[in-house]
Amino acid sequence: MRQPANGTDTQFPQSPEVALTRIVREWARIGCLGFGGPPTHISMLRALCVERERWIEPEVFEDALAACNLLPGPASTQLAIYCAWRLRGRGGALVGGLCFILPGLAAVIALSALFLASGAPLWVRAAGAGAGAAVPAVAFNAGATLVPASRQRGRGHARLWPAAFAAGAAGALLLGPELVLVLLAAGLVGVLVSRDAGEGRLAAIGPAIAGKSALAPLAWTALKVGALSFGGGFVIVPLMRADAVGAHHWMTSAQFLDAVALGQITPGPVVQTVAAVGYAAAGLGGALVAASIAFAPSFLIVLVCARRFEQIKRNANVQGFLAGAGPAAIGAIVGVALLLAFELRHGWQVALLGVALGALLLGRRGAVQTLVGSALIGVLLGLVGVAVG
Repeated sequence: MRQPANGTDTQFPQSPEVALTRIVREWARIGCLGFGGPPTHISMLRALCVERERWIEPEVFEDALAACNLLPGPASTQLAIYCAWRLRGRGGALVGGLCFILPGLAAVIALSALFLASGAPLWVRAAGAGAGAAVPAVAFNAGATLVPASRQRGRGHARLWPAAFAAGAAGALLLGPELVLVLLAAGLVGVLVSRDAGEGRLAAIGPAIAGKSALAPLAWTALKVGALSFGGGFVIVPLMRADAVGAHHWMTSAQFLDAVALGQITPGPVVQTVAAVGYAAAGLGGALVAASIAFAPSFLIVLVCARRFEQIKRNANVQGFLAGAGPAAIGAIVGVALLLAFELRHGWQVALLGVALGALLLGRRGAVQTLVGSALIGVLLGLVGVAVG
């Protein structure tokens, strides 16, 4: 059996040892230029590691991607950490992961300070209102794009998929912070269905002063975002909204729409939207705490489980859990998209929501392009005197 660069046994072929300075440069480049979410990140990682440098064999990369999609948390972040782990062990995983995350995180915090300020100028408020109008469309489109893969994964659980989807949607609309229990319950039902079918056995696998009282609930919110989100980056939206807007009132509905838009238009993983929530709850310290807690599980999962990615990919109970939790998460995304749409305050925002839906579903425009275009429309309307507050 051959050994990877980190010297630990694995069934995967050997990868070359790459200098940490090279990992810093390449992973930071992806972190700075990775606009468009997971599809962009995965494409850039594959172009670098598989096609250009040939550091990682195609089969190894695809197996790792499949395993990351089965694990909780942001798949593209975990894949970035894993690829760096292949090349330079634990040190590479930490350095590569941080370089991938930090550029977008810095952008989200800087924009949060601008967009969430109470005395923001007109053009900022107008841009936020315009981009916010498109957020429900982006959320709905994100959920819709996850359906085919989820149905394929759950093809052995035909009756479970619609029930789990409906439960997730109802949970997002009605339960608020308890939505996470619906996701876990749906996953456990999927495991039980798999066990009944003989597919396997369960495997083990602002600011400073006021912010102190917010840190404990903020930490719990961030942990849910980082460790209990299944089915793609937008699953964090219903998990965060219930706490940030409903339970703790850290943000208004309009500010939450701004935060989701910021997470989409900045480079890097969508999960760093949690930094905007943290900023609203407890200033800069809250943003850093929330981001640290949200991303910690991704590092931990890769460092602990990387050598077993092949087993994870083939584990029947992991597949069963995702067969239940996956459609519930998609239902939650659709449910929260409806909630966000109902919270739009102006008629022009509703009209812009329709335009954004058409651009995404019919025009095949990307999320970033749609959000930026909607923000510009909002600015133009604000400048001619249309109400944006």
